[in-house]
Amino acid sequence: MSYAKVLCVALVGVTGHVVEVEVDLALGLPAVVLSGLPDTALNEARDRVRAAIVNSGQKWPNRRITVNLLPATLPKHGSAFDLAIAAALLGGSGELPLAPLDGMVVIGELGLDGTVRPVRGVLPMVAAAARAGVSRIVVPLHNATEAAVVPGVQIRAVDHLHRLVAFIRDGERLLPPPARPLPPPEPTPDLADVAGQALGRRALEVAAAGGHHLALLGPPGAGKTMLAERLPSILPPLDDDAALEVTALHSIAGVLPPGGDLIRRPPFRAPHHTATVASLVGGGSGLARPGALSLAHRGVLFLDEAPEFGKGALEALRQPLENGRIVLARSMGGTEYPARVQLVMAANPCPCAKPAGDAFCECTPLARRRYLGRLSGPLLDRIDVRVPLMAMRAAELLETAGHAEPSAVVAERVAKARAAAVGRWASAGWRLNAEVPGPSLRRPPWRLPTDVTRALQVRLDSGSLSARGFDRALRLAWTIADLDGRDRPDAGDVDEAVALRTGETS
Repeated sequence: MSYAKVLCVALVGVTGHVVEVEVDLALGLPAVVLSGLPDTALNEARDRVRAAIVNSGQKWPNRRITVNLLPATLPKHGSAFDLAIAAALLGGSGELPLAPLDGMVVIGELGLDGTVRPVRGVLPMVAAAARAGVSRIVVPLHNATEAAVVPGVQIRAVDHLHRLVAFIRDGERLLPPPARPLPPPEPTPDLADVAGQALGRRALEVAAAGGHHLALLGPPGAGKTMLAERLPSILPPLDDDAALEVTALHSIAGVLPPGGDLIRRPPFRAPHHTATVASLVGGGSGLARPGALSLAHRGVLFLDEAPEFGKGALEALRQPLENGRIVLARSMGGTEYPARVQLVMAANPCPCAKPAGDAFCECTPLARRRYLGRLSGPLLDRIDVRVPLMAMRAAELLETAGHAEPSAVVAERVAKARAAAVGRWASAGWRLNAEVPGPSLRRPPWRLPTDVTRALQVRLDSGSLSARGFDRALRLAWTIADLDGRDRPDAGDVDEAVALRTGETS
């Protein structure tokens, strides 16, 4: 036999595609030719596979070998095809009967000694195979626990090419996914640690309940970073669908925590202000990899010292904040990643980082305006909640320990508010008030009476509020009503929404 075929999976972004790895051995000068749009890492598989086969005690066929990856028009990248290429090559040369691999997907990278090494993106690969109707999958031993979280598939692991050969030739059993004890939960920051800042705590709760973006403005030491870091502690755990999405993204990026279990806690990403556009939204040669924006999907993206970020990096966030996804075009094709995040920005009032208006401030009014002007109007228009924080006072800082509400208490109210929103919007496919399109809130049956929205209409007519701001303030009002247990917002809810939206809290 000079032809063999083994199944594998290729990833394009977070979308997996089942790929047929074909091998043909023909007479001619010994050579290995790869076709089917392989990238550099995949082209180098010919050397890895040859060394692995020889060092595993198998015979290398001195023939002209053609390896084709179908569909040929789909870009392939990475080293996850190594194990499938080796199995197909040994089958095509007559060394192995490949009947045991019929209808089975084989994933893994080969070391030169035949060791099967872990690869990135195993979770979305296994999920794609399951959607394609493949229920038996072979993965590297170190990826087995991660792969086993996908329901409805039988995962078997290999640690060496020897083991796969013994399974095919002699029927020896492959390894089951190892049972790993769950790591102890990492301690999370608690809202009880935040002294004072009642307005900041209220804004954080409203943002968490409705999935709204948040901007915190205040002097150093006011608690901006403390509040932002505690936002995940009051967010509900991720459901199964969201957990699979988030875990798949972290698997592709190679940052999945040890243990390979589903990520249930909303992620929190806080890139440094020197971060580039590519590190924020994703990038890289060939097919782009996810950036901090996608790694914070279903969680929080925190930009501390936001005016210090590059203008290009900040402006690149505008479109993903609107549609919840990022589309990256590269030479080998376009890649789309989900990016539905809660953006939290923190900023000092001026470059010298001293309280504005204080005798110690060294900045002129023009310098303060220029500093905050680095946050463009279109970007700020997408921020639902804007809260000025005052400098801490001694009475607030030294208040009795345990006086502030802990995260667990606030999280209960947030969970109830989100449940109310889901009950109201589930039939339309929305889960959060922040996801509801503005036109839906301005049409029956959800349109509010004129006397309730009068404050919003006055600001819209005066030009102090944009049409986008009008809709976002409406969403805030619905969230405030959900937190307070009302079916519909009243005028007081709208007034509070306007105050949170504009930052005019006095």
